[in-house]
Amino acid sequence: MKEYRLTDWLPTTKKEVELRGWDELDVILFSGDAYVDHPSFGAAVIGRILEAEGLRVAIIPQPNWRDDLRDFKKLGRPRLFFGISPGCMDSMVNKYTANKRLRSDDAYTPDARPDMRPDYPSIVYTQILKKLYPDVPVVLGGIEASMRRVTHYDYWQDKLMKSILVESGADLLIYGMGEKPVVELIRRFNDKRLSLNTIPQIAYLCKTTDFISEEGDIRLFSHAECLKDKKKQAANFRHIEEESNKYTASRITQEVDGMTVVVNPPYPPLTEAELDHSYDLPYTRLPHPKYKGKRIPAYDMIKFSVNIHRGCFGGCAFCTISAHQGKFIVSRSKESILKEVKALMELPDFKGYLSDLGGPSANMYRMKGRDENICKKCKRPSCIHPKVCPNLNTDHRPLLDIYHAVDTLPGIKKSFIGSGVRYDLLLHQSKDPATNKSTAEYTRELIARHVSGRLKVAPEHTSDRVLSIMRKPSFGQFQEFKKIFDRINREEGLRQQLIPYFISSHPGCKEEDMAELAVITKRLDFHLEQVQDFTPTPMTVATEAWYTGYHPYTLEPVFSAKTPREKLAQRQFFFWYKPEERKNIINELRRIGRIDLIDKLYGKR
Repeated sequence: MKEYRLTDWLPTTKKEVELRGWDELDVILFSGDAYVDHPSFGAAVIGRILEAEGLRVAIIPQPNWRDDLRDFKKLGRPRLFFGISPGCMDSMVNKYTANKRLRSDDAYTPDARPDMRPDYPSIVYTQILKKLYPDVPVVLGGIEASMRRVTHYDYWQDKLMKSILVESGADLLIYGMGEKPVVELIRRFNDKRLSLNTIPQIAYLCKTTDFISEEGDIRLFSHAECLKDKKKQAANFRHIEEESNKYTASRITQEVDGMTVVVNPPYPPLTEAELDHSYDLPYTRLPHPKYKGKRIPAYDMIKFSVNIHRGCFGGCAFCTISAHQGKFIVSRSKESILKEVKALMELPDFKGYLSDLGGPSANMYRMKGRDENICKKCKRPSCIHPKVCPNLNTDHRPLLDIYHAVDTLPGIKKSFIGSGVRYDLLLHQSKDPATNKSTAEYTRELIARHVSGRLKVAPEHTSDRVLSIMRKPSFGQFQEFKKIFDRINREEGLRQQLIPYFISSHPGCKEEDMAELAVITKRLDFHLEQVQDFTPTPMTVATEAWYTGYHPYTLEPVFSAKTPREKLAQRQFFFWYKPEERKNIINELRRIGRIDLIDKLYGKR
C-alpha cells in the first residue's frame, strides 16, 4: 500500500501552497464539489492536466459564499485565471427533486451535508471573484456551464434564461470535456500575440456591433425572439444538438442584450493516447486528507470502479451525456485500464471486487463506424435510433478482452458491470457472423460472471410512441432481453434479478400510457423501484419539447404533463401494488375512461 504525503494532492490552503515552495499560483480552481483526487471528478482532472503542463495550480473546494468571503481571498490572485468547476452534477439537479423540493443530502459533500454549495455555483462564484478581482479572467467549465452556453429553459425558475456568460459575467466558457481547450487556453494566455477567441470548444461574448460573421456560421434566433416565440426556441435546439454531434461542426452565434454569444466548434474526439494521458496522471484516487473521518457518498460509489471509455452514441432525448461528452466513443488502451485497476488494488480497503468496469453505456467500448468517412459527414444524434446504423461496428470482442485481462489479474476476485447496458446492441444482428458470435458470448459472460445479483437496464417506458420520442428501443426488445436473461440464469443455476428503470411525465406521455405501463409491468411480475419523474434539465431534446410544447426536429406539438396534479397522476401508476395507492388509481382509471384496466391490475371485483 502506497503512503501519501499532503503534497501529493493539489494544494487547497496557503499552508499547502507554501509546503510546495510556491510563492505564486498560475491558476486557482473553485469547485462546487469536495476535492476528491480522482479522474471521475472534473476539478481534479483539470487541475492535474494543468499541473502536467508545468503550471502551479490550487483547488478551493466548496468555498463559503455567505461569510466574509475569506475562501475567495485566501490564495490571492492567480497569474493567469480563475477556473470554476461547479460540480459533477448540474447544481440544481443536485439540490432539488423533480417536485422542486430541497434534497436532504448532497452526495458530493463530506457527510452528505446539503448546504455546502449555492444554487448555480458558476454564477455565484464568478460574481464574487469579479467584485474582488475585476481584472482577473474567470473561465467557466463543467456540466452546469456546458449545458447553459446559449439561451436555455430553466425548470427551477420556470423561465427562459440567457447564456450563463451573461448571467455570471465570466470571460470565457469551455464546454464539453475540457482537457484540450484548457491546454490551448494556457498556451495563448502565455503568448499575448495569440487570440483567445479562436480556440475550439469555447464560448465567449462580444458586442454585436464588433461581431464579424463568417461563412458557415449558424445564427440562432436571438434571446428576445425566443422569449416571444417558443417555436423559435425549439428550432434553435436542433442546430445546437446537431452541431454538438458532428465531427466537423459550424460556429454558432446568438444575440442577447446587444451582445453576441459565439460558440466555437468543438475539437475532434480525443485520440486513445490523449485519453490515456488524462487518466494516467498522478491522481491519489483518494479524497483530500482534510476530509479524514468524513464520508463522501459519491466517492464511495466510484471508489472501486474504472471508466474504460468516454462518449455515448445512444442519443437519448432526456440525457446530457452525448451533449457534454460527444457521441463518438473514445476508448482507453488496455494498458491504461490495467494500470488503473492495479492502482485501485493498492487502496487500503480493496477486497478484490471492482464495482464497475464500464463507461457511460457499459457495452460501447471501441465501437465506431466501419467507414469513418461516413461518420464524419453524419449529423444523426443517435447511432442506434430509430435503428442501429448499418455502418456501426458492434463487435464486443475488444470489451471481452478487457474483462478477461482484468479478471486474470492476481487479487481480482470479480469485476461487476454497474453502468447501463444497451440491450438493443446485444439484440442487434449484424451482417458479420463473427460480430454476432461476439455479442452472444458477451451477453452470456455479462449475465453469468459480471452481475452482482441485480442487473440494471433502462427500458424507460412500455409505450412505443413515448419510447420513440425518448429515442429508446421498442419495449418488445426489453421483453426479448428479459427472456434471454432468465434463460441464461436457469442454465447457469443463478437467481439474479433484472432491475428496469422507468420515467413518468416524459414529453409525449399521457396518463393512459402510464396505466398501460402498470398493467404490462404487473404481467412481467415487476414491482417497480427504480423510477423517476421526468426532470427537465438544460439543453436536452426532451426539455425543449417539455417547455416549448414542440418537438425540436419536427416542430409538431407534443403534450407534456406539467402541473403537480398531472405529474402525480402519472407517477402513482408505478406503485399500483401499494395498498395505499389502490383507491386513487381506481378513481383515476374511471376518470380517464379506462375501466378495462382496473380488472387487469386488481382482478375481477
